[in-house]
Amino acid sequence: MAGQGTIAHELIRQHPGKIDAIFVAVGGGGLIAGIAGFMKAVKPETKIIGVEPDDAACFYEARKAGRRVVLKEVGIFADGVAVKQVGKNTFSMIKDLVDDVILVSTDQICAAIKDTYEDTRAICEPAGALSLAGMKKYVETHGLEGETYVAINCGANMNFDRLRHVSERAELGEEREALLAVEIPERPGSFKRLCQLIGHRSITEFNYRYSDATVARVFAGVQLSHGIDEKNKLIARLQAKGYKVVDMTGNEVAKLHTRYMIGGHPGSSVSNEHLYRFQFPEKPGALLDFLMKVGNRWNISLFHYRNHGSNFGRILMGFQVDRGDLRAFNAFLKSLKIPYWEETDNEAYQLFLR
Repeated sequence: MAGQGTIAHELIRQHPGKIDAIFVAVGGGGLIAGIAGFMKAVKPETKIIGVEPDDAACFYEARKAGRRVVLKEVGIFADGVAVKQVGKNTFSMIKDLVDDVILVSTDQICAAIKDTYEDTRAICEPAGALSLAGMKKYVETHGLEGETYVAINCGANMNFDRLRHVSERAELGEEREALLAVEIPERPGSFKRLCQLIGHRSITEFNYRYSDATVARVFAGVQLSHGIDEKNKLIARLQAKGYKVVDMTGNEVAKLHTRYMIGGHPGSSVSNEHLYRFQFPEKPGALLDFLMKVGNRWNISLFHYRNHGSNFGRILMGFQVDRGDLRAFNAFLKSLKIPYWEETDNEAYQLFLR
């Protein structure tokens, strides 16, 4: 505790002016105990606010109970603070010195990792991003401005392979992306009409596989500019047009698993399917423009698209085309004037999607 308290000493040497609050990640409690002990002795007016993941909130629960408690299980995404019980000595010190505790989600932690990278080009581990995630939530919750806050970035245990997961979840944590399950009629033109209702918002993800001749269920990601209010208005707009919509943005199973598993074998009902891969310049509205060119002539039986932040969008698409219509269909593909490749004989398609 004393050793980690020297962080607070360094902080007030580097910033001798007013500090309204310091946000500190909490695991066993040693870091926040050292910082709180020093700051409350030197600058008692500075608030000390602990931050924990909402699935590893050992200090939050202990503070609420007035005694140390043992969590039955803890989330491991922020493994640097994945602690079932706050320390005995640290708790006896911080229970009276810490002013508040903020709980944040995995998505909010990922958003904070992204914020840190965009500001400093440094990549912090999930436990290190906790403090910034808590600070952002605290400011938003209380509507604060004009104050001076410090977020302590601790730890260096970022696994490179974890970055893919962080990237996927950061936009959700910033409330810049909504994940929606939408039921649409199974007929040509349905994709296009849905995209027209979504408008010129950037579509981050589109997954679909033919299942029967009546309805289709689409898993879609939509980029948001105005957070939850915009998402709710979009859902209301789709529902007003008769679409069944389920908000998947907060569904852990959907975010971790289902979005990657949508597909399967459609059975003998799609015997005339042809699979193609497309590449087109990525910009807002690009997917809608593409679907407008596709039109209503051929039924879309498979669709997968995910925005990866690159200059080009990539789509995997299945069309139902009768043998006698192939010449016209090939002429249509050439008229699109974008790169495309036929993948009907691709082994991955034949094994898992055909």
